[in-house]
Amino acid sequence: MIVVRLVQLHAAVTLSLATLYAAVTTRKAMPIGEYTHKSKALVRPFIDFKQGWEFIQEGIMKLKNILEGLPEPEFRSEEFMMLSLLVSIQFLCSLPSTIYSMCTQKPPHDYSRPLYDKYRESFEDYITSTVLPSLRENHDEFMLRELVKRWSNHKIMVRWLSRFFHYLDRYFIVDKSLPALNEVGLTCFRDLAECLKWEKDWVSHYLHYSSEPKLLEKVQHELLFVHSNQLLEEEHSRCFALLRDDKVEDLSRMYGLFSSVGLDPVSNIFKQHVTAEGTALVKQAEDAANNKKAEKKDVVGLREQVFVRKVIDLHDKYLAYVNNCFMSHSLFHKALKEAFGVFCNKGVAGSSSAELLASFCDNILKKGGSEKLSDVAIEETLEKVVKLLAYINDKDLFAEFYRKKLVRRLLFDKSANDDHERIILTKLKQQCGRQFTSKMEGTVTDLTLARENQANFEEYLNGSSTANPGIDLTVTVLTTGFWPSYKSFDLNLPAQMVKCVEVFREFYQTRIKHRKLTWIYSLGTCNINRKFEPKTMELIVTTYQLNLTDDDVVQLLHSLSCAKYKILEKEPNTKTISPTDYFEFNSKFTDKMKRIKIPLPPVNEKKKVIENVDKDRRYAIDASIVRIMKSRKVLGHHQLVMECAEQLGRMFKPDFKAVKKRIEDLITRDYLERHKDNPNTYSITHPEFYLCCIASNGVIFDLELGFLLICLRCLTNHRLNLVSYLNLKKERGMMPLLFFAHA
Repeated sequence: MIVVRLVQLHAAVTLSLATLYAAVTTRKAMPIGEYTHKSKALVRPFIDFKQGWEFIQEGIMKLKNILEGLPEPEFRSEEFMMLSLLVSIQFLCSLPSTIYSMCTQKPPHDYSRPLYDKYRESFEDYITSTVLPSLRENHDEFMLRELVKRWSNHKIMVRWLSRFFHYLDRYFIVDKSLPALNEVGLTCFRDLAECLKWEKDWVSHYLHYSSEPKLLEKVQHELLFVHSNQLLEEEHSRCFALLRDDKVEDLSRMYGLFSSVGLDPVSNIFKQHVTAEGTALVKQAEDAANNKKAEKKDVVGLREQVFVRKVIDLHDKYLAYVNNCFMSHSLFHKALKEAFGVFCNKGVAGSSSAELLASFCDNILKKGGSEKLSDVAIEETLEKVVKLLAYINDKDLFAEFYRKKLVRRLLFDKSANDDHERIILTKLKQQCGRQFTSKMEGTVTDLTLARENQANFEEYLNGSSTANPGIDLTVTVLTTGFWPSYKSFDLNLPAQMVKCVEVFREFYQTRIKHRKLTWIYSLGTCNINRKFEPKTMELIVTTYQLNLTDDDVVQLLHSLSCAKYKILEKEPNTKTISPTDYFEFNSKFTDKMKRIKIPLPPVNEKKKVIENVDKDRRYAIDASIVRIMKSRKVLGHHQLVMECAEQLGRMFKPDFKAVKKRIEDLITRDYLERHKDNPNTYSITHPEFYLCCIASNGVIFDLELGFLLICLRCLTNHRLNLVSYLNLKKERGMMPLLFFAHA
């Protein structure tokens, strides 16, 4: 029965098309002009809009009658022959149809716009006069069946009328940037906003102005609040579909409607949608990570870069929604922040989001990174990364990872542009505060001073031929407090390198006295020219490789004999190193590049970074507790923990157990004490004292201020030395109380 019905319906609609063409082409239907044949040329008649629309409307009415199942007189054979003739002429000789003629007549008889408006009115009239009454006559299941039938008929009507008015779609609509015919046929159901506007206009015209708020409240309740569940909360409802299909204009319309009755439901759905989109990206990255075990490291890193880029694009998209569709409403900014806070704090393949963001920045800022961007694009991308950082809980972890990578870029000349380094530090300072970037800014400034010092050293060598060691020497002098701590050890340097060290020490002491230079050989490099049988090559090795420990030797032998550059030959030829293996110099070694770098075995610094961050967090929690208790004097446990978490929330999200542990530690060391009558209440023991700690590397942490203050090894580099620091505290009536901790 269904197949037969569809066939009959298709035949009926096809018949309606024939009816329309017949109505506008027979002599009886076209009294306003004739097609005449003169010298093999066809002359179009002038068509008045009123008469032309009557002919078109007659064909539309026949289509409506067929859809409604009303009887239609059959075509006469003469009309069918006339239609066949017209269609043949139209395709062979491009004879314009009636609508084409009405749209292409010279002004003021170009009726494109009136026909476009009449096209919409045809749907509105059909819905108002036929569809709505039929729906109101039915109830329950019969109403649903009628709704399905009406929707099916409506789609058929849209499809066929779009074909009748096809010229409008091809030219007029494109030229005027208007909604397409198919879209106009569906916008008839988007009149909720117009209904509210009409109600408001009617009130202002026909009722007292005092009636307007009461009447509009009732109208909004019936049109919006009563149907809010269907519009918003159902899975395949309007709001979910609009977000899924990127219907920007409809989202703006929905915001305007619900702004008067409450935006909480809309913002909640927006939050759920963004969370689902972001979680899907995380899952996609996790799945890709599980399938990349055998892939190379650079491929793995590239996929992580792609993941961060997708998150940035997702944030750009929905931030634009908040600003444009939702008028930057605070509810939607909050929803966006909470949504990104959910999935941005999830790890991917064992790497935290903080580490991924730091690696993404490193890839942009270093030389030879995969992100080939212009200067403007780099600045925009860095700004977007800083915005994403606002959603990360462990900002201090990002700071430590970023600082490690920044140090490597600066020390090994990997940074592509110093201006970009300063730009992102400025943005990070604005986002997270001065304390967040103090060490990073110190490294950048320190390296600038080191370059100036190197230039002075070269002038010194050029001015003294006896002091010149005969080897190109570049020395970078660093301030201990700004850079990570490195192991210092003595090496059995070659005589030429010993002379280099002595020459630089003499130069440095002539300019700056009372400072001790500690050489960090693990960060140095040496360029060695080696003659192999095929050609002479330059090998770049680290100074540290002059005096390796046994464990490091095993790892380095593996990289020299089993990795990319096989400078050593090994017997037996296996992938592992054992004490019985035999190594021999590979004199036949060659490579496409004339200059190659022999790297040290890769060191996984993630564990060390996390340990350093945990230590810094302990100091930060202690500092927060001290500041709160010095201000409040007496405070309950729960309130102290909550205030401490609130203070530290800008940098990281402290664990309540960790806060409790630090409180117990301060009590053990007699900085806090429990109340005698209430063990859950604390008080500070010596409010007149200020608390600080001196780490084993000579760094003072002022727990009242909560940040790194001074380094005992380089007091002369700072405006505030230790003596003036203590005097300042005495002037404020405070006595020093120091406790020591190992860093």
